[in-house]
Amino acid sequence: MTDPLILSAAAGAGAYAMARAYRRLQLSLAKQPGLAGHTRLAKRVAGMIPGYAYDEAAFFASDDAPAEVVARRREAFAALCADYAARYPQSAALTAQAREAISDLQFTGAYRVPFQYSPYLRQHLKMGSFVRASAGVEVEDLDGNRFYDLTGSYGVNLMGYDFYKSCIAEGSSRVAELGPVLGQYHPCVAENVQALRSISGLDEVSFHMSGTEAVMQAVRLARYHTGRTHLVRFAGAYNGWWEDVQPGPGNPLAPQHTYTLQDMSERTLKVLRTRKDIACVIVNPLQALHPNTPAPGDSSLVDSSRRAGVDREAYARWLAALREVCTERGIVFILDEVFVGFRLAPGGAQEYFGVRADMVTYGKTLGGGLPVGVVCGRAHLMKRYREDRPADLCFARGTFNAHPYVMGAMNAFLQRLDSPPVRALYDGLDARWNGRLAQMNEALRAAGLPVQVAGLSTIWTVLYTEPSRYNWMFQFYLRHQGLALSWVGSGRMVFSLNYGDAEFEEVVRRFVAAAQAMRDSGWWHSGGTLSNKEIRRGLLREMLGRRFGR
Repeated sequence: MTDPLILSAAAGAGAYAMARAYRRLQLSLAKQPGLAGHTRLAKRVAGMIPGYAYDEAAFFASDDAPAEVVARRREAFAALCADYAARYPQSAALTAQAREAISDLQFTGAYRVPFQYSPYLRQHLKMGSFVRASAGVEVEDLDGNRFYDLTGSYGVNLMGYDFYKSCIAEGSSRVAELGPVLGQYHPCVAENVQALRSISGLDEVSFHMSGTEAVMQAVRLARYHTGRTHLVRFAGAYNGWWEDVQPGPGNPLAPQHTYTLQDMSERTLKVLRTRKDIACVIVNPLQALHPNTPAPGDSSLVDSSRRAGVDREAYARWLAALREVCTERGIVFILDEVFVGFRLAPGGAQEYFGVRADMVTYGKTLGGGLPVGVVCGRAHLMKRYREDRPADLCFARGTFNAHPYVMGAMNAFLQRLDSPPVRALYDGLDARWNGRLAQMNEALRAAGLPVQVAGLSTIWTVLYTEPSRYNWMFQFYLRHQGLALSWVGSGRMVFSLNYGDAEFEEVVRRFVAAAQAMRDSGWWHSGGTLSNKEIRRGLLREMLGRRFGR
């Protein structure tokens, strides 16, 4: 006869196994179906993609275009290369020299375009990465060429470069008597803290040297105070280059304590309500522009399937739902405003979307032009020690945290943020930039061009409306027209708020001219038969053939 205790234990074990399997199934269903949501699989796939490069013939005819179109592309590319060489000789020469010793230049140079095209492109089209001056909404290279700046300096440039020059100069003057004294605070730090408390609506502040460091500290504190291990991030979102928030390709380690789930999904809310190991949820509000897809860059622009668009009300409802479930479950809700902070509203994404976080991370523009990261949080979450267990600490300290010159520039920035001229820039901000977005799109439609733009306030991305394997070439025609983009190309354009109507209209004119030159050069030929699905299938066959020698 079987012992009842054994039967009871077996039943309990079976029930536990079933519950565990069910929770695992819930977690799997909450992940984004594509590679963006399955970071382990994404790493495996990335490791399997073979390295190869197109020869000259394939570079111009990878879409099997007719001979006449291929000839037009060759002629246009040769003319573009010659014009680049004539216009940018000093900038290109110094970039080539510096590239040998600056690993960042090697990386960005290689990954401006899909890897198959990169070697041939770099051999013939010489880019310049050096500039010597900025003024208004323009930058100037070493050869005296002026470009309308659409890089935003990775998000730093919100108010215009002249604004930040004055912040740095004024801030440096304020702290000059103290100089680079570290470990103690200049009095302006106290003013900065009060301003940040008011802006964030939170109790305490800690200073760091980058947005990535700020995110690291916020997650560490969330784990410390909840006693839980895992963080939830969202598919496609960027929260810095630290391992736990970048668990896919680009990170040598496999994810251990990270769940990558779907944005705007009831399945995600169900996971948050049922799991007991989640310390925090971290949200980059920029994902409102392209939920569940990575930040767009032209290195992955192999077809025209890029999509983007903002439904502000829907995303606000999503953040409210996240806020509610985090409150219910004691999960720390972190808004990562390093990129969008102060760009959407003076009070940041919290004000823009009408949500309150337990912690907010800031960076970029907040430093007044100098490097900074900031964590604002509720008092009980910011504490780094326990009174009842004095050896149980949550240590975080950096040599240059609260550097006097950074704090001085921040002080100047925060004072200007509250000034009438800057407040005026925020009046009607959404209406103004949505109107400009519509103006750009109408100009492109009127010219019959296969290009549109989508944006979240002053952060825009370029969309392509007809299938093509050569959309990545557009960035070079934009530069040829005097529009400066960052190395990610047409995936991200970031305007500063000091763009006037006349300057924006000139950007529209140049943008349309670049698109017309791109079309006339034959890069957007599809013959009416090519589809995005066919392009992806053809690439898959090509990669498999390269991988397995077929």
